[in-house]
Amino acid sequence: MGKDKRERQLADNEARAVLRRVRISPQKLNLLAQSIRGSKVEKALADLTFSKKRIALDVKKTLESAIANAENNHGLDVDQLVVSEAYVGKNLVMKRWRPRARGRMGRIFKPFSQLTVVVRETQDDAGQAKQKGSK
Repeated sequence: MGKDKRERQLADNEARAVLRRVRISPQKLNLLAQSIRGSKVEKALADLTFSKKRIALDVKKTLESAIANAENNHGLDVDQLVVSEAYVGKNLVMKRWRPRARGRMGRIFKPFSQLTVVVRETQDDAGQAKQKGSK
């Protein structure tokens, strides 16, 4: 009597995690998303661990959540995971006011962001073929 089961939006070899309402501008968060996009999961975790950015801890937690989703919910091999997508979207913006000279006001925008991380399981033999070709 309930609704039909919704079809999965991702492929069978993918898993994702979403971080919503994080208090940082999308432009700053996108710098970290670019740094992990396309890299292997172990390297991305190491980069985020030693990053000096304030938001790196939250991005790392989101990546770890995507890895856990891949392992527990979809049965993917953790050693074969690659960050296939990491993209940032806008969220709400808090608007604040600050008094300025001659009775005027200055607007202050405090933006929030949303981060989506998608990890994909890759085939090991394809990665080895690239390494053999580069030697």
